[in-house]
Amino acid sequence: MRRFLLIALCLLATACGRREPAPDIPAVPAASTGRAAVSSLVTYPDFGDAAPHSWEGRGPESYPIHGIDISRWQGEIDWARARSAGVSFAFIKATEGGDMIDPKFHEYRRGARAAGVPWSAYHFFYFCRPAAEQARWFIRNVPRGADLPHVLDMEWNPFSPTCKKRPPGETVRAEAEIFLDMLEAHYGRRPILYTTIDFYRETGIGRLRGTEFWLRSVAGHPRQVYPGAFWTFWQYTGTGLVPGIEGKVDINVFHDSAEIWLRWKAGQISRR
Repeated sequence: MRRFLLIALCLLATACGRREPAPDIPAVPAASTGRAAVSSLVTYPDFGDAAPHSWEGRGPESYPIHGIDISRWQGEIDWARARSAGVSFAFIKATEGGDMIDPKFHEYRRGARAAGVPWSAYHFFYFCRPAAEQARWFIRNVPRGADLPHVLDMEWNPFSPTCKKRPPGETVRAEAEIFLDMLEAHYGRRPILYTTIDFYRETGIGRLRGTEFWLRSVAGHPRQVYPGAFWTFWQYTGTGLVPGIEGKVDINVFHDSAEIWLRWKAGQISRR
């Protein structure tokens, strides 16, 4: 009960103490999920990789739906070209901690929307700030209207000049729940949680109920490195080469078929 009161108070503070972003591009109506919609997708794209991995067993090329996650380091993006090459979704970095916003976020989301690439935003979590403060910062800077659930990126950050804290798993999970609950209340769909192998093992973050996971694994299938984990997205490379994007980029796959992708994207089904 105490946690829900906290969330309500935090949301009230967001509404009353922060200015909402200016009206934005209206949300695109839910796309059709029928045969015509499936046939319009570019499935099983043949992206390059600057440092390809030899996969044992099932590799990422066997999944039909691929997409990217990006931040300002990707520079200029030709979204129409990327979509034609097989980019079916984009997770775009929006915020970090409680006072940083990616300078390319608004440009990227508008470019993705104009090209018809489904998008959502991700937040890089800092363990030196309360989860509620970080959720309010994200809500302040990310307007409603994304095509996909937003993302909470939780991982250790040993290179940070200001925050190298590693709280115990119980604290990490409690903070994650606060952030996820606040965003779900505001945007109407529970965010996905992105994480890495060491963080997953050390914090028990996989115990969170009602949450879909996006897992990083660039040298093995998730079933090998995250035993028993149930995932929705798999980040399989950080050195991908995609038409329309200069330099290297992270590439990901969706767990299921193109038909299920369309239903999941439209919010008709959940994988949690």
